[in-house]
Parts: sequence; C-alpha cells; structure tokens
Amino acid sequence: MFHGSMVALVTPMAADGSLDYGALERLIEFHVANGTDGIVAVGTTGESATLDHTEHCEVIRRVVQIVAGRVPVIAGTGANSTTEAIDLTRCAMQAGADACLLVTPYYNKPTQEGLYLHHKAVAEAVAIPQILYNVPGRTACDMLPETAVRLAGISNIVGIKEATGDIGRVTQILDGAGDRLDIYSGDDATCRELILAGGKGCISVTANVAPAAMHAMCAAALAGDAEEAERHDAPLRALHRDLFVEANPIPVKWALHDMGLIPAGIRLPLTPLAEPYHATVRAALAEAGIAAAS
Repeated sequence: MFHGSMVALVTPMAADGSLDYGALERLIEFHVANGTDGIVAVGTTGESATLDHTEHCEVIRRVVQIVAGRVPVIAGTGANSTTEAIDLTRCAMQAGADACLLVTPYYNKPTQEGLYLHHKAVAEAVAIPQILYNVPGRTACDMLPETAVRLAGISNIVGIKEATGDIGRVTQILDGAGDRLDIYSGDDATCRELILAGGKGCISVTANVAPAAMHAMCAAALAGDAEEAERHDAPLRALHRDLFVEANPIPVKWALHDMGLIPAGIRLPLTPLAEPYHATVRAALAEAGIAAAS
C-alpha cells in the first residue's frame, strides 16, 4: 500500500516554540520536488510528545491540505492511553490522512496481550489503515514478532515500522505474515538491508535532509538492485549515524536550520544541538553532498 522513502517529517517551529505553518509548507514542497514517496506527520521526529491535542490534529490537517494528494500522508497517532490513541486516529481520518502510524504504548510497559488488545481496539474503533511502530529503545516496550503476526489478522492493520535494526526479526514477521503485513525500516542505517530482505520502504529521519538520495536508494533496493542501492546509501552513512548524536529530532532540526529550510525552534524538554556536535553534523551533511545555507 505504501512504499519507498517516507520522511518522518519534523514540525517546524519559531524560536519561541510556536508552530510555523509557512515553513511547514515550504518543507513539504521541498520533499515533493525531491521525490519523497510519503509524508509521515507528527511522529517522534515531528515532536508529537510536545504538541497538545489541538496542535497535533491541526498539523495533520495542514499537511494533508498542503500535500493535496500528491503523495500519501501517514499521521502519527500513537499514545500510551488507548482512548487517546483512538481520539488522535479518528482526528487523522477526519483530516483526510491516508493511514496512521501507532507507536507501541510507552512508559507503562504493557504485556504482549496488552499490546495486542490496544492495537486491536484502535483498529476496530477507526477504519483507517494502520501501521504498527516498534521502537523499544524509546518506549521501553518491545512488540515481539509473534504479536505483530497476530495483529496482521486484523484487516486494517497493514504494516509495521520496525526500528530495532534486527533483520532477523524482520524475517520472522515476513515468514509469519508477509502476505498481510508490509514491513518498513525505522532504522536508517539498516534500511537498505531491510528492503532487500523483503521490506517495502523506510520511514526515515535521514530523508529530512537528503530526500532525493533516500528515494533513489529505496527505489533501487525495491527493484532488487543491491549494487545501485549501496551506491546511493554509502554517502549517507554518516548521516544515518550522526543525526542521532543527541536525541532525535535535535540533530535533524539543527541540520535543516543550517540548510536554511526551517527556523531554529524546538520545544522543551528538547534543546538545540550542543555546540560541540555542530561540526560533526555539518561533516555528515558535506559527505552526503549537502551544503549549509550561504
């Protein structure tokens, strides 16, 4: 249903932390012009945890409006409260999103049965296509492959963003539900490998700053051309690594500001990229052939 390089879009903010919708529109046009295959709005990289409910729904609505059907829009609507996740998912469907991305409930550490019942409840309450999102390094909650396979039996659960970087887990899910559940990489460093193993694409942080290269790499991998995929991926390796020198989205927002694409705003408790890392991120951008704003 969805494929290729799908950007985990940042949410542009002014220096005071207010949302900058003009910058959001410019950023979306940058992605459409550079071949991004899908826009993922208000996920972790979009600072969903610092937006209130009204802002969250408004950003989704604006993204859908600006994109205007040119590429799919996937809305981040996960929460650690099942009722809140249902409310956000319903809001995204009403705004016209093509699908929703639901992170595993964070902090409260549900059991595998709890994870199953949580996602089942959201899927049954809201008919929009839904993509599971497993990122235990941030949530302290790990959806095991067998739970993902079990959830694949629900008709509008259509995919999973697997961010562990463990290709063996991907193989387990493909073996159990590959005909019912598309798999997307949530780890840029192993995205190419995951697609070549049978995945459908990547929900990418790196694509924020290198959309054309990520599109080309994913397209080559989807075509089964490992050599061409490697050629596009090699210059991006430093970005895959160094956009995480501090917690995402701190480095990628700083990089986009350095490129002249967005203002410098970020919301507490996140802070601007520490000065010692500026040269590190700039060097990674340069390796990928990306220049700072003049």
